[in-house]
Amino acid sequence: MGFFNSIFNRPPKPGKPRPITDESFEQEVIESDIPAVVDFWSSTCPPCQVMGGLLNEIGPDYAGRVNIFKLNVVQNPQTAMHYQVRSIPTLILFSNGRAVDKIVGLLPLNPLREKFDKLAQ
Repeated sequence: MGFFNSIFNRPPKPGKPRPITDESFEQEVIESDIPAVVDFWSSTCPPCQVMGGLLNEIGPDYAGRVNIFKLNVVQNPQTAMHYQVRSIPTLILFSNGRAVDKIVGLLPLNPLREKFDKLAQ
């Protein structure tokens, strides 16, 4: 049993996107001292899967400097409505509790890194 628990109950690797909900959003994002990127997504959205892969790839490079979260818009519609997310994938970048940038749709890897670099400064 310990083997399966060690596989399935592992915390995410540093820098990897972590799931959040409408209920945890304020504490995890707004009240955080670390800048955050929230990926508004859905499991039925193929471009969202691509964006998720990009975030998994670059996330570890920003561990400790930028928190990355995934918010499923189907399961958590309140936050998506509050930030007027009308299309997915949408990334909203937060600094000091405020939305400072919004990316709608896919963004190639290098421009995405530039956005993260600016946020992490």
